[in-house]
Amino acid sequence: PAMIVLLVSVALGAPIFTALGGAALILLWTAGEPVTGALLKQYQLTVNPTLPSIPLFTLAGYFLAESGAAKRLVRLFLALFGSLRGGPAIVTSLVCAFFTSFTGGSGATILALGGVLMPVLAAAKFSERSSLGLLTGAGSLGMLFPPCLPPILYAIIASSGGEVSVSIEQMFQGGFLPGTLLVALTVGWGLYIGRHSPADTVQPFDRREALAAIWAAKWELLVPVVALAALFGGFATPVEAAALTAAYTFLISVAIHRDLNLFRDVPRVMAECGLLVGGVMLILGVALGFTHYLVDAQIPDQAVAWATGAIHSKWLFLLGLNVVLLIVGGLVEIYAAIVVMVPLLLPLGQAFGIDPIHLGIIFLANMELGFLAPPVGLNLLLSSYRFNKPMTEVTRASLPMLAVMFVGVLLVTYVPALTTWLPGLFR
Repeated sequence: PAMIVLLVSVALGAPIFTALGGAALILLWTAGEPVTGALLKQYQLTVNPTLPSIPLFTLAGYFLAESGAAKRLVRLFLALFGSLRGGPAIVTSLVCAFFTSFTGGSGATILALGGVLMPVLAAAKFSERSSLGLLTGAGSLGMLFPPCLPPILYAIIASSGGEVSVSIEQMFQGGFLPGTLLVALTVGWGLYIGRHSPADTVQPFDRREALAAIWAAKWELLVPVVALAALFGGFATPVEAAALTAAYTFLISVAIHRDLNLFRDVPRVMAECGLLVGGVMLILGVALGFTHYLVDAQIPDQAVAWATGAIHSKWLFLLGLNVVLLIVGGLVEIYAAIVVMVPLLLPLGQAFGIDPIHLGIIFLANMELGFLAPPVGLNLLLSSYRFNKPMTEVTRASLPMLAVMFVGVLLVTYVPALTTWLPGLFR
């Protein structure tokens, strides 16, 4: 009866953390286990030494999103690629990937860049349907690049059990080539749909404008350099790298470009960031409590026993895994999905001999794909809201991008070297 009440509450609009936390408490209680286990998991999350990197990297992304960085980067990429037929598609893919890698999710990218990039695509005579689909799909690009939050969270959750050791650096190394592949496929699709753009929409390359745009965006172009040098240079921990990146973006937004007012804008941006991070932390904490029940009930062990008995091919298992994760990505919030699903998947991956870094990139790539999965993929909802279009129209427009990215996910899944080669160089 308690679970029925909880399900009715969720159906009536109760937030997701009540569903996860309530389910954990109810299941532990009915199993005769102490419910304090769920509370201890929340505490263990708050004292994790790498946890502060999440709000700090998020804050860096918020400073960029709220400043004029988007317009400067769009101007830069237009100056560099606007002379190509279909060049605005390259601009859309690269700018979206850049912003998502720092904001941590496609939602902020679509909301912040949609109003800037849609007119650019329209001016290049892209059809409204093609523009809508391209922007909706490109919004999730960049999730595998540093310093995006999902790979950080995967590394934290995967290593928390003690059986698997995956570092944040290894996750970003493993995600670089797959992330680049997804961006390249999106660029290729954009060039294909833009191949018939009228010649008068293609602006000739202007060397002076390109140099001026590079100079105007020089500080934003150095943001990845600062983050990557600190993260992989060996002189800073992930938390210190996050703090350095946040301080740098604060400096260029407030002191150099002066896009943000220190007393009027900065408190507002930090408050918005705090609300987002607070919500994410609450979801993560209660999701860990739910995971505690699953482990206590030996659900992962039962899943391994069933899977190894019913499936004898590693490649067939990976295909089934992709289907399941695509459904999960379209229905479940990504941070909750990471906390709940990863402890279940790691034993399965070990049973089939899958590298945990490869498994993590497969998982995250499917979550990225799930943002486009009908009927309730997050990108579909946000694009419908941002561009004031019906969900059915956004879904139809996004189907080609869903197919393109699905090809990329299959390549990531069945070509492990894309994921394991780069981390292997640094081991």
